[in-house]
Amino acid sequence: MSYNTFGQMFRVTTWGESHGPAIGCVVDGCPPRLALTEADIQPFLDRRRPGQSAFTTQRREPDAVRILSGVFEGQTTGTPISLLIENTDQRSRDYGDIAQTYRPGHADLTYDLKYGIRDYRGGGRSSARETACRVAAGAIARRLLGDDIRVRGALVQLGPHKIDRSRWDWEEVERNPFFCPDAAVVPEWEEYLSGIRKAGLSIGAVIEVVAENVPAGLGAPVYGKLDSDLAAALMSINAVKGVEIGDGFAAAALTGVENADPLFMENGKVAFGANHAGGVLGGISSGQPIVARFAVKPTSSMLAPVPSITRDGQEKDVITKGRHDPCVGIRAVPVGEAMMACVLADHLLRHRGQIG
Repeated sequence: MSYNTFGQMFRVTTWGESHGPAIGCVVDGCPPRLALTEADIQPFLDRRRPGQSAFTTQRREPDAVRILSGVFEGQTTGTPISLLIENTDQRSRDYGDIAQTYRPGHADLTYDLKYGIRDYRGGGRSSARETACRVAAGAIARRLLGDDIRVRGALVQLGPHKIDRSRWDWEEVERNPFFCPDAAVVPEWEEYLSGIRKAGLSIGAVIEVVAENVPAGLGAPVYGKLDSDLAAALMSINAVKGVEIGDGFAAAALTGVENADPLFMENGKVAFGANHAGGVLGGISSGQPIVARFAVKPTSSMLAPVPSITRDGQEKDVITKGRHDPCVGIRAVPVGEAMMACVLADHLLRHRGQIG
C-alpha cells in the first residue's frame, strides 16, 4: 500500500493499524534547532484522545507519545523525527461478526476490491485511529510556524443543528465536549446526540478551522495553490466528504460585488473589508485569516442493522458491535487543526525556498 505520505518539504508519513501494537509517524523536513519535547506534543493528542465523554468512543487509549529520533537535548536536529503511540485497549473480538461482512458506507468493500485483503479489526489503516499520528505531526508543525500563527478549530454543525455565529466564543470551545463555540447550543446538542447514541445510530458534523496571522505570499499559482493543498489535506481525513474555503459553495449565490473583499489603506497598509475568499486569492495567502470548513459523514460502525453482503456474495444485515463514536466529527476538530498546521508549515518552507 503506497501513498502514506503527504507534504513536499514538511513531509509526514504515518504507519500502523487500529488494532496493531502501535501507530506512529515520521516527520521529515523539520528544520534543526526547534525546541521540541514530548510535552509539546501530548496536549494536542489529549484533545483528540477517545473516551473523554459520553459522546465519543469509550475505547480507553492514553495516546502517550514517544519521540524515537530527530531530537537531541530538547532540540530538533534536522533529521527525521519518528513518533510512536502504543495501542493499549484493542478489543479485536468485537469485530469478529463483520470479518466476512462489509459495512455499508465504509472502506471495507473498496479495500477488499483493491487489495484482495482487509484488516477487519477496526478497519486497519482506514480507521480514524490513524489520525492520532496526524495530530502529533501537527504539533511539530505548530512549533515550526511559531507562536504568532494561531490555528484553531470548532464544531459548527452537529447533524442538522447549527451554531448561532453571533454567539461565537473561542474560549467556549475548550469548555464543552463538542469543541463548540456557542455555549447556548450545547445543551441542545447533548440531548440530541444522546438520543442518537441510545438508538445505536450515528450522525455527521461540520468543522471550521481558522488560521490567524498567516503571512501573505504562501502558496503558488496553478498547481501549488495553498487552498488546493489545504482542501486535499482536509479531504484526506477519515469520513470527510466535503471541503470549502471561505464562503465556499455559498459564494455561488452571491453577485460579484457581494463576493468581493473590498480593499482600502489603513495605517499605510493594505486592509480588507471582508473575507469571503477565506484568506486565499489565486492560491496565495492574502494575510487575512485562512478559513476552511469540512463536512464529516456519519460513522459507518453502528448498532443499528443495515442491509449488506458478505465476501462470498450472500445478503446479510450488518451490526457493528464494539465502541464507536456516535459522531466522529467531534474528535475531527483537533485533526483538522493539525492538517491546517502541516499544510501551512509545508508552504512556509516552500515559500522560503523560492523567495528567501
